[in-house]
Amino acid sequence: MTPSTTVIADPHGTAAPTRGPDPTPRSPVTGGFLVLAGILLVAVNLRAAITGLGALLDEVRTGLALSGVVAGLVTTLPALAFALFGALTPRLVRRYAAPRVLVAAMLALAVGQLLRVTTGSGVVFLLHSALALGGIAVGNILLPMLVKQHFPHRIGLVTGAYSMTMTVGATAAAAAAVPVAHTFGSWRAGLAVWAGLALAAVLPWVPLARRARRAGPRPAPAADAPDPPRIRPGRTRLGWAMGLYFGTQALGAYAIMGWLAQLFRDAGFRAGDAGLLLAAVTALGVPIAMLMPTLAGRLRSLRPLILALSTAMLLAYLGLAVAPHDGALLWAALLAVGQSSFPLVLAVIGLRARTAEGTVALSAFTQSVGYLIAALGPLLVGVLYGATGGWTVPIGFLLAALAVQTAAGMVIARPRFVEDER
Repeated sequence: MTPSTTVIADPHGTAAPTRGPDPTPRSPVTGGFLVLAGILLVAVNLRAAITGLGALLDEVRTGLALSGVVAGLVTTLPALAFALFGALTPRLVRRYAAPRVLVAAMLALAVGQLLRVTTGSGVVFLLHSALALGGIAVGNILLPMLVKQHFPHRIGLVTGAYSMTMTVGATAAAAAAVPVAHTFGSWRAGLAVWAGLALAAVLPWVPLARRARRAGPRPAPAADAPDPPRIRPGRTRLGWAMGLYFGTQALGAYAIMGWLAQLFRDAGFRAGDAGLLLAAVTALGVPIAMLMPTLAGRLRSLRPLILALSTAMLLAYLGLAVAPHDGALLWAALLAVGQSSFPLVLAVIGLRARTAEGTVALSAFTQSVGYLIAALGPLLVGVLYGATGGWTVPIGFLLAALAVQTAAGMVIARPRFVEDER
């Protein structure tokens, strides 16, 4: 059976056929509820394996006798794995249909999580964690493409739904990992339980993967037909602006996740209250994560939205520097608003590409560059905090990163497409 040609509508009124990366024929079921359920189940897995480990890091360090260097690698590994494996995803999608790639990715996530709790070696633990994170990285890249492909007129709504689901999964894993470990008497159980969630995410994609396999390989182009030019976001201004915006917003988010509780403790809060304030940032961000991509899809220019988010982060940083104790709840609320730049940029990936191929290429480049930048956040904030013994200089560093984020945001705010900049 020959897959049908995908037609991508041009906003200027024309339509151009393109060979998308996924030839799977769609039906009302596979193109609707089943795909949406699959997207949401993948999304709930994209942070659970990381936040669950973060909650049990002390127990893992003790149980595996990890050195400080290896423990540091454990916390830095997610961003590095996302950058490396994310960059490889477009090659996989050019060779295999996206549902088949997602099945393999979720199986890798499940197997990696199970294997890492069976070892007593720190190095083997890292290797198996990298396998699990590789599965997450592929999911990170593919979800914007799948939203673009299956829900082209609902990009904001579906992106908001899966962003919110991702946040809920991260919060639930962080909250439940320790109680599960205590119930079963081992940190290994607290980590292994999330493999079941990854296996559940496989189920909706199996019938879609079978359908894609029955469709057969993509037909080779005719001998006299030129190959379509490869989309290379790294050669475009838009691609680099997307990478910088994604990277600097993630840098700030990772730094906040890693150090905000310590900042509040230094300001005089008890450890439990400092943790609750950090949790409030995540909790307040859940409804905003649903709203932000929808707003992005309705606005012609994103400049007002990007400037509003940057202003919220600016006020939060200044407040944390000047009055971290007295205004703690306000700063937490402003951080929740400002950090909704993450679901925003996920939606923008789909809005700045005309085709599914362009979306996956832009997604891979944006997230690979972005996570390399993001890996520096907690590390540099920790170095500056240790060197100065206070928060003025670390917050100054975050303000500088925010300035870069805002400048990059002004570039991606204007309607444009990565395919047009080749």
